[in-house]
Amino acid sequence: MSYDGTRLVYTELGNGPRLVCLAGGPGRASAYLEDLGGLAAERTLVRLDARATGYSEVPADPSSLRFDRLAADVEALREHLGEAQVDLLGHSAGCLVAQAYAAFHPDRVRSLVLVTPSDRLQGGTRSDVVAIRAARSGEPWYADAAHADAAVADASPAEQQFLIRATRPFFYGHWDERTSAHAATADHQVSERAELGFGAGVEGIDVEAVLAGLQELDVPVLVVGGERDALTGVASVHAVASSFRDAQTAVIPRAGHFPWVDEPRAFQEVVAAFVRER
Repeated sequence: MSYDGTRLVYTELGNGPRLVCLAGGPGRASAYLEDLGGLAAERTLVRLDARATGYSEVPADPSSLRFDRLAADVEALREHLGEAQVDLLGHSAGCLVAQAYAAFHPDRVRSLVLVTPSDRLQGGTRSDVVAIRAARSGEPWYADAAHADAAVADASPAEQQFLIRATRPFFYGHWDERTSAHAATADHQVSERAELGFGAGVEGIDVEAVLAGLQELDVPVLVVGGERDALTGVASVHAVASSFRDAQTAVIPRAGHFPWVDEPRAFQEVVAAFVRER
């Protein structure tokens, strides 16, 4: 149970010290994280299904789905696990929750890994995404994906779902049987309720206070990006890293928004080397 009685579900996978993992989406069940490219051989991955996603309950209070308030569920999980501090990993939108948690509970974080992060807190514009996408123009799926992306804004809700599926090759560094199968899992893993609630009422968040808290954070931080990430881009990696006193960055060649799927060995080596030092 979390702080308000909402039942949350998490899965433990692997061996070694725990690494709490926060999924993105927003609003996606944590199963898509898989074993993070073999990282489970080094760490016990604690994959949390955020409220209203996966097997976790829908809360009575919809405002508790906002990303900064999800940080309270991470604290409830830490208490449940009996850990004085946690090593924390966030992916994509989950990086917003991880950053909020680190700002609100700095003494509870041992280390922080942010994978292909959203730079929403930093006011980023994803300015390099257009160029990253254009660099893929020679690939066989590009024309259909680019057409779908251009048509999404003016499409009906039913048509949008079809068009968004057609843009999925942009999310990966390679588009093949493995990555298309991983992308297809989103069809049954995303909660629309959680997705909408994640960013609702964000104007009420004191972003400056969160960023100030991150500047004061005195723990090891690693920010990981994918060279071909055409969803959040590479510039976001450096924008997010700049919010911390001393963050390491790693951009994985040939990887997209899900680097453990595209380049599992490279991803595992980078993150394992970082967490191994903790």
